[in-house]
Amino acid sequence: MSQSKCSLDLYTKFLIANQNKYSGVELSKTSSSNLSHDSVSRWLKEQEFESKNLWSHVKNMIEKEAGYLIVDDSVLDKRFSRNNELAGFHWSGNEHRLISGIDLVNLLWTHGEECIPVDYRIYRSEEKKEKTKNDHFRDMLMVAKKRGLKPDYVLGDCWYGSVENMKFIQKQGWKFIFGAKENRKVSITKNMYVSIRDLDWTKKPVQKVWLKEFGFVLVAKIVIKDDDVRYLVTNDLSLTDLEAFKNHNDHRWNIETFHRGIKQTTGIEKCYSTLERSQRNHIFASFVAFVKLEYTRLHEGISWYEQKAVYARIGTRFALSA
Repeated sequence: MSQSKCSLDLYTKFLIANQNKYSGVELSKTSSSNLSHDSVSRWLKEQEFESKNLWSHVKNMIEKEAGYLIVDDSVLDKRFSRNNELAGFHWSGNEHRLISGIDLVNLLWTHGEECIPVDYRIYRSEEKKEKTKNDHFRDMLMVAKKRGLKPDYVLGDCWYGSVENMKFIQKQGWKFIFGAKENRKVSITKNMYVSIRDLDWTKKPVQKVWLKEFGFVLVAKIVIKDDDVRYLVTNDLSLTDLEAFKNHNDHRWNIETFHRGIKQTTGIEKCYSTLERSQRNHIFASFVAFVKLEYTRLHEGISWYEQKAVYARIGTRFALSA
């Protein structure tokens, strides 16, 4: 009997259908065809998938106007992976410390309901002198513009709210809303700079100020609870209503939902190979698998987790033969 070959379609089906083991051995055991684990390993090593290839899988799902582009990064946990060629030490927001992992800078598109990843970059800390996370962010924005995306707002947390990023986005004719640190310097009178937290917030929750090295912006104070105060900044000088300001910014949480979803449903953190090329291909396949889950969610109303539960009931072998 001739040996079957692995494919992107088969591998992404496996990522969706499997519940906890994402190795080539497991795929060969559950595949209904005569597929060896060596064939899976060989396929992972030989493919040349890159983030730019993701666009062909998502472009028909997207209405290119009046949405939001959202940026954030997330670390794939590799603390228990030895001699990993792609992992480095990165700050984990969940762990609140440095961990061994793979840092992904992700760009998401939404109109509010969707969670569609349109681009990503793998950030390597040893290459930071050449490409920072913000460099990757601007690169992805430029690609998004070339692809015809016209966001209402670009959203991100304070990490991505640098003056350089703001100027870049404004140059594209786009608007942004970023988180701002409380000690960000602004001025209401010429050359008299104060921290955002020290503005007089007693009367106006949204204020027009001069942002150092940028120009006029609106800043808003959001009180979550007494000990949790956040600040936002935008170049949209018409966004003077606090609730509208908050409503636009709230779409930023879609990317947190995406990060949680792709980790829990596709095994993106669980590539058993430590080879750089194999891991890059596994990460790409995980994005494609998530896009398939998201397509079904949007068109059939079945959540990502419900889809996984269905496969758990019918079994991985049956799912791969479908």
